[in-house]
Amino acid sequence: MKLQELSQSDFDILKAMENVVDGIAAMYGEHTEVVLHSLDARDPSVIKIANGHITGRTVGAPITNLAMLKLKTGQDISAPYLTKCANGKTLRSLTTVIRNAQNRAIALLCINCNMDAPLQDVLRSMLPDNMITAELTQPPEVFARNVDEALHSSIDGIAAEVRRNADIAPSKKNREIVTQLFDLGVFELKDSAQVVANRLDISVHSVYRYLRELKTL
Repeated sequence: MKLQELSQSDFDILKAMENVVDGIAAMYGEHTEVVLHSLDARDPSVIKIANGHITGRTVGAPITNLAMLKLKTGQDISAPYLTKCANGKTLRSLTTVIRNAQNRAIALLCINCNMDAPLQDVLRSMLPDNMITAELTQPPEVFARNVDEALHSSIDGIAAEVRRNADIAPSKKNREIVTQLFDLGVFELKDSAQVVANRLDISVHSVYRYLRELKTL
């Protein structure tokens, strides 16, 4: 495939992809290198790299011959493949073609996992530094499959937190739950007041009373 010069809109796409590079690297830790290769004919090279210590590369490094071969296969997402870098590390790699609105390839996003890194180090690098603190202070994330599940999990999560809070008087707990749900925008959803009433085992009229009080503040 013959490389072409990239337009400004192409470079805008690549600039937006830089956050993707950092996000993948943050997700998988220091033993995973993430590289964005520009396919600009004037300078096909690395324009963004995270964890470059794995291969020893930095921004400006030339595109690899294997990456170019993957581009010629016509597959936008390669099957994972094994290779060795110059420093002898064995890498499990994957290459994804980035295309513009005209369906022209403008970049390659490459992910390289260091297979020689000790497994314990890999797992440790994937754990957030504040994991213990986060577990104590944040509710678990719920991956809801529909709106009802999302609504129920929001109600139940806030209700459990409020009910555990000894600083809130028992007679004020339901109002506090409704207040926090209101702040989340839960009551913008259709029939949410009735759902909240059912989950809290109170009348829907009580929910509406709390909402009227909140709206007059």
